[in-house]
Amino acid sequence: MANPDLMDKLVSLCKRRGYVFQSSEIYGGTGSVWDYGSLGAELKRNVKDLWWSSMVHQRDDIEGIDAAILMHPKVWEASGHVEGFSDPLVECTNCHRRFRADLPEVEGGQCPTCGTKDVFTEPRMFNLMFKTFMGPVEDSSATIYIRPETAQGSYVNFLNVQGTARQTVPFGIAQIGKAFRNEITPGNFIFRTREFEQAEMQFFVKPGEDEAWFDQWMEIRMQWHKDLGIDDAKLRFHEHGPDELAHYAKKAFDIEYEFPFGWKEFEGIHNRTDFDLARHQEYSGKRLEYIDAPTNERFLPYVVETAMGVDRTALVLLVDAYREEDIDGDQRVVLGLHPKVAPTKVAVFPLVKKDGMPEIAQKLQADLRSAAIPSFYDQSGAIGRRYRRQDEVGTPWCVTIDGETAEQNSVTIRDRDSLEQVRVATDKVVAWVRERLL
Repeated sequence: MANPDLMDKLVSLCKRRGYVFQSSEIYGGTGSVWDYGSLGAELKRNVKDLWWSSMVHQRDDIEGIDAAILMHPKVWEASGHVEGFSDPLVECTNCHRRFRADLPEVEGGQCPTCGTKDVFTEPRMFNLMFKTFMGPVEDSSATIYIRPETAQGSYVNFLNVQGTARQTVPFGIAQIGKAFRNEITPGNFIFRTREFEQAEMQFFVKPGEDEAWFDQWMEIRMQWHKDLGIDDAKLRFHEHGPDELAHYAKKAFDIEYEFPFGWKEFEGIHNRTDFDLARHQEYSGKRLEYIDAPTNERFLPYVVETAMGVDRTALVLLVDAYREEDIDGDQRVVLGLHPKVAPTKVAVFPLVKKDGMPEIAQKLQADLRSAAIPSFYDQSGAIGRRYRRQDEVGTPWCVTIDGETAEQNSVTIRDRDSLEQVRVATDKVVAWVRERLL
């Protein structure tokens, strides 16, 4: 069910607490381009690190790469992006704003901006790729595209990776990187943007084995999101019907989340068959067939792709974690982020600014940081107010140095979600936190 108030509250929190800022805000902002603040950058990095660990470090059949953003123009001809990567565009003749023709409000004949009816131009196709020029001459021979997806870097490096890593089919190539699309109607905060980050994995399999691998990757990817603490009831699969399937896809499922603005996709699993390797083989003139050593059989592998939007996944986590609670008549806002993705793991508070408490607290925070556990030190304001600030940014645990710390060599650790407090030996805090993170 649509809940625009929640999005307004979340956008405000992200700005106020340092998760996400409007790009170039002091100049009035850049449309649908966002900067991640100190907490937002940590959240995204945690998502990417967890994805990379599960895809590359914990498996022996997937290799990681980091392909260039700028690629040979023929890559995008072979992939079909030059010819077909387009959206229908209409313009309001009253306010001259442009929109995708397939938006529901546009199909109804009313301009979403000025409200005027029946003022749209005839639709025309608009290519979503950003163009630039390579070299000193700006003409058609120097045209180059800024990549709209990361996947093609894996396809053109298929034989390079397979040979150097000595992998045998089935195996995958994973990468995380920036992509750029000149969206006509971006929006919904960081959901649809012109600059974004993708975490994609292309799994190369023998034809005939693609469907079994497709089913496996559907299960693996859905479970990965559930393990981040995302509400099961707000996750679902959506299968692409015949009119939705991309030109390269034999089968496709989206993993969708119920955002405040409706069910939307944030990861896709696609059976791309041998389309990509076949096209690059045709356009480049290079043989991209895999040779199966035991049988000496040659074939173009099929590809099962998992493609996750990092920014969209970050938005899923923020939306899913946001809640408002009444605690004994006191309202608190909480980001109930899973400790694995929370930007700050521990906040350290001296109860008062005397009796040696700040010194003990500062040493404890230094110990946490030396153990690579992101922490935050705060000695200003009432202890309840300090708790509320950390609840709002999603910090799982708050450690308070109080009057008993010096005598008993222990501190109080408060849990963000249960509000329970336990006493832990001061020199055991790092181990206590690390155990719960693992």
